[in-house]
Parts: sequence; C-alpha cells; structure tokens
Amino acid sequence: MVIKFEKLSFSYGTVDVLRDVTLEIKRGEYIGVIGPNGGGKTTALKLMLGFLSPKKGIVSMGVPPTKIGYVPQMNAYDKEFPISVLEVVSTGSLSKLKWWGGLPAEEKGRAKKLLKDLGCLGLEGRLFGHLSGGQAQKVLIARALMCDPEILLLDEPTANIDAESEQAIFAYLKTLQGKKTLLIVTHNFDAILKNVERVLCFQQKVSSMKPRDVCKHFTLGMYHG
Repeated sequence: MVIKFEKLSFSYGTVDVLRDVTLEIKRGEYIGVIGPNGGGKTTALKLMLGFLSPKKGIVSMGVPPTKIGYVPQMNAYDKEFPISVLEVVSTGSLSKLKWWGGLPAEEKGRAKKLLKDLGCLGLEGRLFGHLSGGQAQKVLIARALMCDPEILLLDEPTANIDAESEQAIFAYLKTLQGKKTLLIVTHNFDAILKNVERVLCFQQKVSSMKPRDVCKHFTLGMYHG
C-alpha cells in the first residue's frame, strides 16, 4: 500500500472532521474523492502531506515527502503577487536551484515540456495572476509534477473553470493513470464517474466504492444528509 490510514481521527478543536477512518490506497490507483463541505476531504490530503497530525490513529505513506506532488485549491494563491508562469512552475523544483537562484537548463526544459503537455506552452513569461482559471490550474499541475512525484494529490483542480479546460485537465490526468498514484478531490460527479477507478466518499467516516456503484441518489443523500 502506498497510502494507509489506520483508525484515524482528527478534529479542529471540538469539531470532529474524521472519525475512526481506515483506508488503503494501492500504488498506481486513480482515486476520486467526494463528500460535502466539512466532510474531511482536504483535511485527509493535509494529513497525507504531513501538514496535520492525527488526533488518534496512524497515517502511513509509502513514499518520501519529496515524491508527493500537491495541487492546492486556487484560493490558496495570491493572484496579485508578481511572479511569472515559468517561475511558478520552477518552484516545484526548488531543490535543483543553483546558489544564485537560477534553474538548471535541464529543469527549465522539463518545465517547458510540462507546460506544452498541458497546453500552456508560450505562457512562460506571462504573470501568473493574469491567467484564466483554467490556465492557472494547468500551471499548478505542472508545478506539482516538477518533482516527478509518485503520488499526485489534487484538491478541486477544476473548480470554477470553463468546461473545455476541465476536460483538458481530466484528459491529461488520464495519461498519468497507472504511472502515478492519483487522488483528486472534486464536486464534479460526472467527471469522477467517467475517469477514476475508485471513489472514496468522505463524511467524517469514509466509504469506498466503484464508480458504477455511485448514483445520483447516493450523492444527493450524502450532501443533504
């Protein structure tokens, strides 16, 4: 197993977010993560990243932190900060920076290759804050892939973007299936059901099921409890 939670509980103060959660994720799986706001989805990702520690139980990661890529929600970024697209992508390879802050030529080449694969070639010199929502999300995915991660965690990467960009992102993620362990948090059930191998449903507890077993009646029931 590349990710394992054993009887894990977590709370913010007196508010329980995860209760007695046990789950296992195999290497190379493509997992969709769904659930209501406050159900523990983002908290679970932060526990995997080591940003949070469980109140009870154990988190086991089968790879070192340097082999985990993370695409946070867009609202985690300051769009007014004056940084170029290439500089954003380069921050995913900080360990390779030269002592004066320059990026080796091979790393620049990798950054441009990732931008090309994601349909963003030519945007390198643009300010990140001037990008459309879809372009910005693709750039953040490129950034997360700069460390060549074995696990890629994506927290609502298609929220508030146009349908064309969303389709392009899911098409690109499909090319990584089996090569990397993918966990994607999203509220887009149709996209989840068409693309992933397995669904984890978070609502303090966690249920695991195949996409074909998730129906709209279930999701409506979960969201309106």
